[in-house]
Amino acid sequence: MTSRNMSSVDQIFNAPRSIAKVVPAVETAEGDGARVRRSIGTPQLRRLPPFLMLDHFFLTDGAGFPDHPHRGQETITYQLSGATNHEDFTGSAGTIQAGDLQFMTAGKGIVHAEIPSQQPKDGAANIGLQLWVDLPARLKNCDPRYRDLRAGEIPIAHPSDKVDVKVISGQSCGIDSVKDLAYTPVWLLHVNMRPGGELSQSLPKGWNSFIYTMSGSITVNNTKRVEKFNNVVLGTDGSGVNISVDPSETEAADFVILAGEPADQPIVQYGPFVQLTERDIYKTFEDYQEHKNGFERLKGWESKIGKEFHLRRRHSFRV
Repeated sequence: MTSRNMSSVDQIFNAPRSIAKVVPAVETAEGDGARVRRSIGTPQLRRLPPFLMLDHFFLTDGAGFPDHPHRGQETITYQLSGATNHEDFTGSAGTIQAGDLQFMTAGKGIVHAEIPSQQPKDGAANIGLQLWVDLPARLKNCDPRYRDLRAGEIPIAHPSDKVDVKVISGQSCGIDSVKDLAYTPVWLLHVNMRPGGELSQSLPKGWNSFIYTMSGSITVNNTKRVEKFNNVVLGTDGSGVNISVDPSETEAADFVILAGEPADQPIVQYGPFVQLTERDIYKTFEDYQEHKNGFERLKGWESKIGKEFHLRRRHSFRV
């Protein structure tokens, strides 16, 4: 981690990136009983390479994502509140708490479960973000792996008394993030901005980028006011983006800035399988069904947290 003195307004861009489109995060059902707001992976925004999907999830007790497969991609899960348990057929298991992240590389194949920890009876939800990222061709068949990042490990920039930036991956306000968390180069910045705050954020040249708003309202490039639950897709024509919260706003804004390096390769996706050709997809289904070429450990396997999840649901239905 490195740091140098730089205020939030040291980098006012003469040519900020244009706003390509603003995509609402549409609420939809997913998994077992889960509700998510999806803004990438919809008809309005099918994908933004290397990004394949972005879900803002809200999971109450009795909802979750029991055993399911992945191949050819990475997932980044950012727990905003509550906690999520995970377990896979390699024997890996654990829990991410509020503020933690999990970087999971599916590579040649993995089957896992993601189940929220039971919340108090007040019905509070487990809330977070999950981002699906394409893997470059040379890593499509790599071994699966995990990298966890705990809340206390994330450096935080305070460019002013109105702005806090968690530098999860990438660079902001002179602070570099923890390195080597994902194979695909991605920047992920979590910003909390109070009324009157502003931030000028540089972005890597040629990378695709967007802003996702989780609460409050922001103004992008001094021209476009954007409310919560929207994805602001930026063009690649400038060197960064200017974001502010008007002093007249009544609440702080909470949002993430993401940027990723697109690979020069085709994307053929069928649900959680992401390959280069349709033939590769057919081969993936064969491997999955026949428990081979990365899915050998699936035979006879079922996650413990998945079993407990199904038992709780059956019990709740009987009650």
